[in-house]
Amino acid sequence: TFNDFGYTDALLQEYMDLHPNVTVVQNIAATSNDARENFFTKLGPGGLADVEAIEVDWLPEVMQYSDLLADLGAGSDTEWLDWKTTAATDADGRLIGYGTDIGPEGVCYRADLFEAAGLPTDPDEVAALLNENGGDWDQFFAVGDTYYEATGKPFYDSAAAIWQGMINQMDAAYEDPETGEVIAADNAELEDVFFAIADASATLSSHNGQWSDDWFAGLADAENGYATMLCPGWMLGVIQGSAPDLTGWNVANAFPGGGGNWGGSYLTVPANGANVEAATELAAWLTAPEQQLKALANAGTFPSQTTALGDVDSLNAAFASGDSPTKAEYFNNDNLGGLFSDRAAAVTVSPFKGEFYFQVNDVFNNGLTRIEDGTQDAATSWDQAISELAAIG
Repeated sequence: TFNDFGYTDALLQEYMDLHPNVTVVQNIAATSNDARENFFTKLGPGGLADVEAIEVDWLPEVMQYSDLLADLGAGSDTEWLDWKTTAATDADGRLIGYGTDIGPEGVCYRADLFEAAGLPTDPDEVAALLNENGGDWDQFFAVGDTYYEATGKPFYDSAAAIWQGMINQMDAAYEDPETGEVIAADNAELEDVFFAIADASATLSSHNGQWSDDWFAGLADAENGYATMLCPGWMLGVIQGSAPDLTGWNVANAFPGGGGNWGGSYLTVPANGANVEAATELAAWLTAPEQQLKALANAGTFPSQTTALGDVDSLNAAFASGDSPTKAEYFNNDNLGGLFSDRAAAVTVSPFKGEFYFQVNDVFNNGLTRIEDGTQDAATSWDQAISELAAIG
């Protein structure tokens, strides 16, 4: 796996207690990028784990080699969201991945920093503020301007985070759904988004690259950390784990532009693995509704199983379970299950992500990073990004 799937030692031990002939060892890559590199390096020659996690943004690349993965279609009798299984089903009808989580997004915010800036702190009031004037990205940036003018401190964590939020609301940002051709260089809307983010981030961003040491430090900085971040359920575990001593984090039931989904993964079984049958059974168990709720309690990873999604009481109970402080306690919110259910219902766009999505996305993320660290101005960085696209596809 990578990052935090919510697969604790206790959860894996529970499986081993049920299956005394099985030993489960979890190898956790630091980032999705690291896991992707390992996956494609070893997929053909062999050497992958019996179960391999893949991330939704590089699933289209994986589907090019679906014949090298086991067909899991007969291995589970549970039901995922339709779009979750459709994305992992190849042209021959083979299901090559069991869905783990989805990433419907709200806005996480520091109530203590909002209070210091004279902004509302109650989650309903914060949601109402973000939803003013149509609740679009301009309103989000306007609230950020108000915060910055009052404090001189960063409003959000990074330009790259805002980029993913805006891009995932576009039907086809990078590739033509009909031909698979990379169209990013000619996408005027994409260019507008790039420069809008670069302009806003000059004052509103912390200028820390996502997943960098400084980015993690900003999560925990009591006085000078950033005040908001776009927040799927799985991010709750990242925040709490990085800033266990802070008491001000909360979540608003709002998202600029309406709704957005960030992330969501799958468990796959390499067809040349040594334990394909046992691995399929483990992957099915880990992604069953009961275990998805346990993973939710452990890491905030929001379920993709319809049975789990339809039970708000169980979702709230999962956020309120586990070691103290629970997610509900830490985020000062006893309706996180209902909140993220609302955010899932607000997602109206399932963006096309083709074979080159991950590579193209990296080009633009790197471009924004160059602006953030002062290496290049926005125009120069955009030109470099466009030139780099020529090597893709």
